[in-house]
Amino acid sequence: MVRALLLIAMLCAAASARAEQAVDLELVLAVDVSGSIDTSEAMLQRQGYVSALSSDEVIAAVTSGPLGRIALAYVEWAGLGTARTVVDWRLIDGAAAAAGFLAELEGRWPHTGRRTSISGVIEHALPMFEGNGFSGSRRIIDISGDGPNNHGMPILTARGRAAEQGVGINGLVILNFDPGPLNFPVLEDLDIYFEECVITGQSAFVIAADGFADFGRAIRRKLVLEIAGLAPPRPPLQRAQGYDCLIGEKQLREWLKRYPFDP
Repeated sequence: MVRALLLIAMLCAAASARAEQAVDLELVLAVDVSGSIDTSEAMLQRQGYVSALSSDEVIAAVTSGPLGRIALAYVEWAGLGTARTVVDWRLIDGAAAAAGFLAELEGRWPHTGRRTSISGVIEHALPMFEGNGFSGSRRIIDISGDGPNNHGMPILTARGRAAEQGVGINGLVILNFDPGPLNFPVLEDLDIYFEECVITGQSAFVIAADGFADFGRAIRRKLVLEIAGLAPPRPPLQRAQGYDCLIGEKQLREWLKRYPFDP
């Protein structure tokens, strides 16, 4: 009986291994659609990803890896509990596979939500790597956004959980200095916030887009570096006494003092 059970366990393990396809990278694209991003800006983001993922540079990066293929998923997020997987895991091994992924993406309208929970999208993305049918030497969550975490668990807690599970986090920062009609606070050094509080992993890095119009260029460069396993040099520490990684939560509390009914 014991031998039979051991044989069954070995067969199950072998079947599971065969079911997972080896890839160079498992990548979750986590895209901010919070209230600070209007519909036109959300569409600029979406088009930026479409343009980048169909570009010769990104396809060349995908097919130039040791295995010549990656696994890709696309998630949109805002406040805590709003993250949704728009396109689940797909194998990308060339232009045709990328076109199929993009056709599915373009067929779905971007949704929006209130608040900004970077920690929430990390918590949403981490379980996506388990049992997804792929086995990559690298697993990365690529977070794009135009504001700091202000909802859900502290960002450092979520980042720590990703690091514990061997999942890297890279950042694409959208430098957007428009406070909007309700004068919601803007974090002018958002790129430094991402450097100090969000990204993690041996080759983690941040790319900044100069507004939404620059998003397409920034995401194309970032995807090429990310897929190739490269990274630009990281800047030195920006705060001798450490960066306040709760700055977003503090900004929201101050704003709510002026708008206690939370418009």
